[in-house]
Amino acid sequence: MLHTLSVPIIQAPMAGGVSTPKLAAAVSNAGGLGFLAGGYKTAEEMRKEIMTIRTLTDAPFGVNVFVPNEEDVDMEALLRYQQVLEKEAERFSVTLGEAKWDDDDWEAKLSVLYEEKVPVVSFTFGCPSSDIIAKLKDNGSFVIVTVTSTEEALIAAQQGADALCVQGLEAGGHRATFRNDETADENVSLLVLLQQIREAVDLPLIAAGGIMHGRDIAAVLAAGASAAQLGTAFLRCPESGANPLHKNALIDPQFQATAVTRAFTGRPARGLVNRFLIEYDKLAPAAYPHIHHMTKHLRKAAAQASDPQMMSLWAGQGYRLAKDMPAGELVRLLMKEVKEVVEGMNRLL
Repeated sequence: MLHTLSVPIIQAPMAGGVSTPKLAAAVSNAGGLGFLAGGYKTAEEMRKEIMTIRTLTDAPFGVNVFVPNEEDVDMEALLRYQQVLEKEAERFSVTLGEAKWDDDDWEAKLSVLYEEKVPVVSFTFGCPSSDIIAKLKDNGSFVIVTVTSTEEALIAAQQGADALCVQGLEAGGHRATFRNDETADENVSLLVLLQQIREAVDLPLIAAGGIMHGRDIAAVLAAGASAAQLGTAFLRCPESGANPLHKNALIDPQFQATAVTRAFTGRPARGLVNRFLIEYDKLAPAAYPHIHHMTKHLRKAAAQASDPQMMSLWAGQGYRLAKDMPAGELVRLLMKEVKEVVEGMNRLL
């Protein structure tokens, strides 16, 4: 599948409304691979987006879904965190959501993926069983599993994945770790992780994390990746569904850095450092999706009040390089930059 792409660029699936059908279609129409994000949607909402993108492109596209993990949660710590956040909720005149576990409509979404025969399916937060992967492959889907370590790569290869999306520590948004515990904090930079996994498994690799320029794409391709996956680079595109406050924050000088935090969702995720992250990072326990549900009304109210200091502003380390231009034009610019890098190297050689 990856070798059939005319452009080795994949638009990362960004949940929460960012990865719209228009964005994914624009990237696929430009020769890359656009992705829809199934996370935080019902199965039928996901199906509608699949139907929509098929009206916008005849090219292959992907759909990403979250693998549910029911892990032990420190309920006392979760309750303490909820009590601390009550004052913020009161300030915005909202109530905190129920801190609950759910499986993000897992079985129903699998059924949609089977029925719709989605060209490319990727998984985050874990690896599905070999039976699920085999059924998707038999149905014509190319299956990608997102990994953050050699251990995870070996598991995904053993279960039958067609390719691996290798996520380095530079990546914006959620860390794709299979477990939500202290091991999730053991982050490795992308180029190092690519080499480690390249030695361990014989599968096509997709590089993800901090890729913003053609130079970055050229570097990961030289390191053995078959394609580069970019998320933050597409955030400011007009087709992106990111909140305008989020788009503006990427170029706002008051936001000087990114950090990984569990404060917003209970899972480690990289975003712009703002007041919420600074004040609550150390208080948030490992409790996903409990904290996601608990804070979602608060984050929505902050957006409606035009307060980016209380929003989850997911972004990778290279966020300052995000460009405000149509997604198709961005893909073409990135490939022009790749070509210039390659031609420059050839002159040196």
